[in-house]
Amino acid sequence: MSISYKDAGVDVHAGYKAVELMKKHVKSTFDKNVLGDLGSFGGFYSLGDFKGFSEPVLVSGTDGVGTKLKYAFLAGIHNTVGIDCVAMCANDVVCQGAKPLFFLDYFAVGKLDPLQAEQVVSGVAEGCRQASCALIGGETAEMPGFYTAGEYDLAGFCVGIVDKGKIINGQAIREGDVLIGLASSGIHSNGFSLVRKLFGEDLEKLNQFEPALGKTFLEEFLTPTRIYVKTVLALKDKFPLKGVAHITGGGFIENIPRIFPSGIGAAINTDAYPLPPVFKMLAEKSSLKKGQLYNTFNMGIGMVLCVGKENAAGVLAAAKELGENAYLIGETIAGEGVTLR
Repeated sequence: MSISYKDAGVDVHAGYKAVELMKKHVKSTFDKNVLGDLGSFGGFYSLGDFKGFSEPVLVSGTDGVGTKLKYAFLAGIHNTVGIDCVAMCANDVVCQGAKPLFFLDYFAVGKLDPLQAEQVVSGVAEGCRQASCALIGGETAEMPGFYTAGEYDLAGFCVGIVDKGKIINGQAIREGDVLIGLASSGIHSNGFSLVRKLFGEDLEKLNQFEPALGKTFLEEFLTPTRIYVKTVLALKDKFPLKGVAHITGGGFIENIPRIFPSGIGAAINTDAYPLPPVFKMLAEKSSLKKGQLYNTFNMGIGMVLCVGKENAAGVLAAAKELGENAYLIGETIAGEGVTLR
């Protein structure tokens, strides 16, 4: 009696179908620099158009969506987490002043459902369109017995380009510079292990409309991470951005100091912007101290820009014209770390 690969739990024909369903989403992200088609062992992206660089540098970033995926599984909504996946990588790359060029994703599942896979990749493609990068490949792995039925993992990898002389690296940051915060779209993709501990995974309760949020809890929790690529690149063309920090795991406390040279810290005025209702609820449910909250969540600010005082008003106005809710949230000081006021 023979035992096939399908008998062992891997259906290669489901994989073929998934790829066919994905193609239209993937191709919607292609630009003239993408060479070849889907199905090659590697994805090709030409740098022939980038002749204006005196010393081009590639910048890469990789990340996943984390346990936010649990809420996607519960809701049966799979077309938003792909945006999160792209955002977590592309937002990191643009912090260095790099324009994202291309993206690859890794989707792993116990038993492949082609329609579910298509939904996930449609979100990845949407994230790539928002970040103006091409989705040139990826991997769909069927791993029977490794993931619970209906569940999967999702991660990605982004590559961008910047001229070496235009890298944003924080070296020009000095005491007295200002910090401008760009509002987040919600919790984004960090802190969800705590969110799940606080709000649980009861689908009926999560689907209840919450007046303070203006939506259900699930809708709030599955709001995709905001992608700031176009905004940061547009601002970089007009103003000397000294540093850019993506507020992810570790919140303000861990991420803002990453852009500072030695001997520079930050003073943040937490009353300088409106705290979104979801963070007030998280604060109340968790009973965490202020410092712990700002060390766990983005607390309503997804990206922080450091600029000279003379450029603060211009950056704020330009960011708002680009569709961002932007706030002057603090300044750099002598010292180390982040002081919350």
